[in-house]
Amino acid sequence: MHDIVFLLDVDNTLLDFDGVLDDLRRRLVDDLGPVGAERYWRGFEELRDELGYTDYLGALQRYRLGGPGADMSDPRLLRMASFLLDYPFAERLYPGALQVIAHLQRFGLPVILSDGDAVFQPRKVQRSGLWQAVDGRVLIYIHKELMLDAVQERYPARRYVMIDDKPRILSAMKAGWGERLTTVFPRQGQYALAPQAFAGHPAPDITIERIVELRQWPIL
Repeated sequence: MHDIVFLLDVDNTLLDFDGVLDDLRRRLVDDLGPVGAERYWRGFEELRDELGYTDYLGALQRYRLGGPGADMSDPRLLRMASFLLDYPFAERLYPGALQVIAHLQRFGLPVILSDGDAVFQPRKVQRSGLWQAVDGRVLIYIHKELMLDAVQERYPARRYVMIDDKPRILSAMKAGWGERLTTVFPRQGQYALAPQAFAGHPAPDITIERIVELRQWPIL
């Protein structure tokens, strides 16, 4: 039983995933052309609707297998897969992200808690250096806000702190854990900065502008 477990999201919390997406959009247009890029994103959205989570590699496979003009031998698709898997994610960490994890370790147990698929998301965590920073304490679920019992079983604690850029996630977890959970909202990325980000959701316990501010913990 730990006193405090810090649960840290990845995309747009520790890592600038908006920047990764900008690079991906440019690369798709460069390699596949505007029409091919549009087809990729159309398949991406269809797959997200079917699965309930984003699957960038799965969308590439869907592009490869289906639709008019599909060419399974097209080497550009292999290059796109390599681009995703070998992307330099460490260069996209927000300033101070690794130092924040080291600092939080003085007060509790840092754990990565993320949503995503079973290939690209763990690859991202590994290549960014986050996996090593938390000594392999990485949990990746399809819908993490529905997995509170599993999180609690693996990392039992008297108190939890969830750090996430999505108000919806923070609200759902707060409803499940109540006062045992402190929610921290970094105002980073497209979801956090959306005009109606908190529509229908209660305000988080703590709001920060940048993840690096957690180097000042405790801030309760």
